[in-house]
Amino acid sequence: MNTAASATRIRVLIFGATGMVGQGVLRECLLDPDVELVVTVGRSSTVQSDAKLREILAADLFDLSPFQSQLSGFGACFFCLGVSSAGMSEADYTRVTYDLTLRTAKLLARLNPQMTFVYVSGAGTGGQSMWARVKGKTEEDLLRLPFKAAYMFRPALIQPMHGVRSKTRSYRVFYALLWPVMPILRRLLPGYVTTTEQVGRAMLAVAKRGFPKPILESRDIVRL
Repeated sequence: MNTAASATRIRVLIFGATGMVGQGVLRECLLDPDVELVVTVGRSSTVQSDAKLREILAADLFDLSPFQSQLSGFGACFFCLGVSSAGMSEADYTRVTYDLTLRTAKLLARLNPQMTFVYVSGAGTGGQSMWARVKGKTEEDLLRLPFKAAYMFRPALIQPMHGVRSKTRSYRVFYALLWPVMPILRRLLPGYVTTTEQVGRAMLAVAKRGFPKPILESRDIVRL
């Protein structure tokens, strides 16, 4: 499962490119000369223009069958799609976090058996809280799929960089309040605080060269 990607030039799919993490990942993919094509999949446009960027706008992400011909031939998928569990029932959170992710991943594994699949999870996944259990189950079942390689990213606190903004108002307020002390936190807690730039570059690194283990904690992301 952890075989390094052999091809130098890669074609990348990004799910959730309008979210905070997805925006950062998209930026790094567009800047990387080894990435020849980036296709984003989501309900809304990234509102970006680049020679190697294409967009698939799908009203229903649970039904990607009309786009199957556009979803094959990729070496990597960066799955950054997710929602906060705040105020959600376990059934609703499971539908978005587990059901949608696995449904999409199974389709991509069939269309792209040589793909490296990278899933953005979170620090604390696998714990006892509702979201941690659902995320843990999602990770477990993703690692069973027949991809060339699959990696679970578990970042903790992520600092948005280069104009990246969260779509969630409460998160924007949170990051605005923390912004003045972020550089200090990164120095004091280098294994806990990452940036959107680091997450994007780390994803590209595992897609190109692999990594010794399938689950990457925040310290692994920073090191990469």
